[in-house]
Amino acid sequence: GCGASVPPAAVRCPYCQQVLVHQGQADAQQEPPGPTEPPRTAAGAVVFERVTEPVEGAFSLAMPQGWSTEGGIQRADLTRQMIDAQAIEAKLDFSIRRDPAGTVMIRWCPEMKYCDVRSSPAAMMGFFPPGSNYQGMTVSPVLPARDFLINVVFPWAHPRAAGAETVAHEDQPLLVQRYKERTAALGVQTGGFQYDGATVTFRYTEEGRAYEEKAQVVIENMGLMAGGMWSNKDTLLIRAPVGELPSWEPILRHIQESVQLDPRWLAREIASQEVLSRSFRSAQQASIARDRRMLEIQREIQAIDREIAQHRMETNAEIMNDNYLMLMELEEYVNPYTKEPEVGSNQWHHRWVSEDGAEFYTDLEEDDPNISGLLNRTDWKRTPIRPRRPL
Repeated sequence: GCGASVPPAAVRCPYCQQVLVHQGQADAQQEPPGPTEPPRTAAGAVVFERVTEPVEGAFSLAMPQGWSTEGGIQRADLTRQMIDAQAIEAKLDFSIRRDPAGTVMIRWCPEMKYCDVRSSPAAMMGFFPPGSNYQGMTVSPVLPARDFLINVVFPWAHPRAAGAETVAHEDQPLLVQRYKERTAALGVQTGGFQYDGATVTFRYTEEGRAYEEKAQVVIENMGLMAGGMWSNKDTLLIRAPVGELPSWEPILRHIQESVQLDPRWLAREIASQEVLSRSFRSAQQASIARDRRMLEIQREIQAIDREIAQHRMETNAEIMNDNYLMLMELEEYVNPYTKEPEVGSNQWHHRWVSEDGAEFYTDLEEDDPNISGLLNRTDWKRTPIRPRRPL
């Protein structure tokens, strides 16, 4: 654009910083990216924007520019049904999609309550066969995580799939560990509960297109102390056309790890669950108790948020943390604005963030988004990798 001569292999003009299109690439630049191309610029960079869960603002996450969301928080209509075990908490069915068909997609599946009544005298008499309803829960023996993904999650998520096959499966104790760490940080007691985590890879055809999909889940079994109640936690699906999932997985995993809960929403949710579990209270007493408890929990969460990063660094073994990051193709960085550690993708050499949480990834040292005026802003800062503790 400025008329200067540049080296043949240059990506940007060193004088005006304009992205260069070399001879032989011009025709390709005229067409928009196809539906299966990762959202990268000519320099191999990806731009994420932070978006908020659309129904209740429960959380925010990083989403590639041009992608869209579908679904969100779901709640039971307590004006039409009695309060039962399934209706106490919010459910989440939420996806991030590259296109309306979800050819490349990450989806969070709702947690559902089940009840293993095999030790119940009523069940021994045949009152609650498998598949029946018990206090809002589906009656079922506890399933291993792998079987739950194959027999429950996949048929629910893809009722029109054809030719489905399981091509890989693996036990995942690291998923269990991470779930326990998050619940412990919120003060939730899980002593005596049993856990099982797994991932399963599927291949199938849907609407005429062949897909590869990775599914993960943590099964929480509360055992006899909770009357045989068990449920699925952290149930997640990522998919792409067959042969393309490895190139999309770093972006989908980064979306997964970028989730940040809103402390105010979390305080309201915990308070609401406590009140609903004590449904014998009057409506007026419940409202007063919920508001009071919400304020108490919000203060507790704010204190917990200040301690979580330091707690992890001091109490978690670095080797286990690094194993998890390697498994998920992630890295820990230090945010130059908040000075707090945060998780990002490890698939690029350089990472930049803006003050409001936007992210810029690139492999080029000289690819400075402030100079190029990316997104018409100049508040980008590099994010260094978090220093590791000596082993």
